[in-house]
Amino acid sequence: MTDRFPPGTPVRAFPHDPPHHTRLPRYARGKRGVVVEPEGPAPLADARAQGRADAPVEQVYAVRFRARDLWGDGDHHVVLDLWESYLEEDRTDER
Repeated sequence: MTDRFPPGTPVRAFPHDPPHHTRLPRYARGKRGVVVEPEGPAPLADARAQGRADAPVEQVYAVRFRARDLWGDGDHHVVLDLWESYLEEDRTDER
């Protein structure tokens, strides 16, 4: 399994709100962060929560978000472990 997002890659969490369980926190949806490192492959928790035995295995990434980007306040960072399908590369110049 290759790493789609190497450390330092700016990413954006998808803004979707699926009708089922997801491990992508609502407060991070659509927000921009930076990949810290790959955490290794794991079965997609969304599919596992639905009782599916065919859960795809995806790379999980540690992604750092600025607290003020998530909640509008704070001078610290939050690191979330997010599956690859939750992320897209952020090509905007704002960082």
